[in-house]
Amino acid sequence: MLGEMKAKGVAAMEEEAKTFKEYAEWVSDQQRELGFSIKTHKSNIEELIAFIDKGKNDIETLAAAIAELEAEIATLEAQAKEATAIREKEKAEYMVEQADLAETVDAIKRAIQVLESTPTSVPQAEMLLQRMAVTTPGMRRVLAAFLQEKASREPGAPAVAAYKSSSGTIIDMLEGLGEKFKAELDTVETEEANKAHAYDLEMLHIKNTVEHMTSDVEEKSATKAKITADVGEAEGKLAEEKAGLADDEKMLAEVTSTFEVKTQAFESNQKVRKDEIEAISKAIEIISNPAVAESYAEHINLAQTGPQATSLLQMESASKRIAAKQRVSAFLKLKAAALSSKALAELASQIAENPFAKVIEMIKTLLARLKEEAAAEADHKAWCDDQLKKNKLKREKKTAEVEKLQAEIAVLASQIETMGERIKTLIDEQAALTKAMAEATEFRTKEKAENEDTIADAKAGQEAVKAALAILKEFYASQAALLQAGQVPELKAYKGMQEAKNGVIGMLEVILSDFARLEAETTADEKQAAAEYDRFMKEAAADKLAKHNEEVQLKLDKDQAEFEKSEKEEDLGMVQEELDRALEYFEYLKPNCLIVHVSYEERVKKREEEIAALNQAYEILDGM
Repeated sequence: MLGEMKAKGVAAMEEEAKTFKEYAEWVSDQQRELGFSIKTHKSNIEELIAFIDKGKNDIETLAAAIAELEAEIATLEAQAKEATAIREKEKAEYMVEQADLAETVDAIKRAIQVLESTPTSVPQAEMLLQRMAVTTPGMRRVLAAFLQEKASREPGAPAVAAYKSSSGTIIDMLEGLGEKFKAELDTVETEEANKAHAYDLEMLHIKNTVEHMTSDVEEKSATKAKITADVGEAEGKLAEEKAGLADDEKMLAEVTSTFEVKTQAFESNQKVRKDEIEAISKAIEIISNPAVAESYAEHINLAQTGPQATSLLQMESASKRIAAKQRVSAFLKLKAAALSSKALAELASQIAENPFAKVIEMIKTLLARLKEEAAAEADHKAWCDDQLKKNKLKREKKTAEVEKLQAEIAVLASQIETMGERIKTLIDEQAALTKAMAEATEFRTKEKAENEDTIADAKAGQEAVKAALAILKEFYASQAALLQAGQVPELKAYKGMQEAKNGVIGMLEVILSDFARLEAETTADEKQAAAEYDRFMKEAAADKLAKHNEEVQLKLDKDQAEFEKSEKEEDLGMVQEELDRALEYFEYLKPNCLIVHVSYEERVKKREEEIAALNQAYEILDGM
């Protein structure tokens, strides 16, 4: 027996050492994985904090810029409103004055027509004008001007007999007034047109400025909204990273502390087991001594002799027990049939075949087993309810996450495709600009060389013509001087082609002017071509640089979008994997928790009746 104990102790010690070694390896793996996870969480937290701080600063900067632009827009709109009010007031005043002047001019025309059609004396004409002033709009102003004009005439002028006898007649005065009021009307209309044009220009300027600022506000607002969303998302990720870091640190601390406790327990157990094995080995060594074995065989008699005690049969008690077993067997058979219980039926058949004490023990065992099954089933139901609830929540959560990630990935894919097409367009446009600039440079180089050759030829031609003119002029001048001095020899000396000198010199002077004009025109053309080339190259370079900058920014944005898309695809893969595991686990739960032929309540009720039947049978037998 001691040998078996020793072997058992050694095996247990080795098994415990093996188990602890596996546990230590698991702890090491956990510590390493948790350490990597903690390091990753900390790195992500630092990056997210930096991103959030930068995002908040950008948001504040954009908010300040938006507020400033909105204030400027409000100021411009107020200016526009004020200018509109002034313009409406000026236009209303113009409408009144224009209508008054137009009525006055019309009234003068009508008065002249009436006076021309009805010849009469001056007093009669004045009376006619006074009567017309009562009924004709604008005539009062004409009459007042007429009277003022009449009063301004020189006093003592002779009266005229007829209204159309001289230049100073009433019609002449009316015509003069008509021209005066027509001039005033033209002036008023011109001023109104100028004011309207100035107002339109001011409104156009304000409108364009407001539209530009509004577009800038919308762009900055969109950027601010995007940054705000990104910061919110980053803050959510930061909270998740901090929670994950806390969980990992807590798990690492728990694993480490548990490992330390279990290490101490393991070392203590190993020491105890070692001491125990040593003690058993010592005992085996002592007992195995031949002297001890011979002494035991000599002095201790294991055989027990003598008459065995006889037991008194109690026939009456035995018959009662047999009757009780039969009653219990019959009762359990009835209950087994009523409850369709295989356990009660099996027990009822075994009661008749087993001794009384064994029957009681069987009932106790079955009672205990049924109670354990009831407890286990209750625990199983609670476990099923808990697992089904958790699984449902997890499936719903992961499904929502999958759908959200799929939608975000689709949006990013669309953005990436759009940016890719725009980048290709920008590259093609830059290539076209590069080609156009190269062609323009080649043409300009050739054109410049031709112009410089032409200018050089023109200058050389001028120098040559000037030299020829100088020689000819000097020659003819010297010959002319000799003639003037009276130095005429007996024989007439040849003095050159004097009769053609003006033709030759004139022709050379024309050629000289042609060369000068060619130089001037070519120089001007060269300057203009150079200026146009420089302007084209500057505009093309600026356009190319703008397209290049847009291309670079789009590539950065596209790379960022592709990175975000890959991140979200990885997240989608992990979430989809979790969802698949949740669905797989749900399939496992179905046959164990959902697919049942009898409800839990019915099973509990049936088991309670089985237990009640067994308790009643036990009471019958226990009373014996």
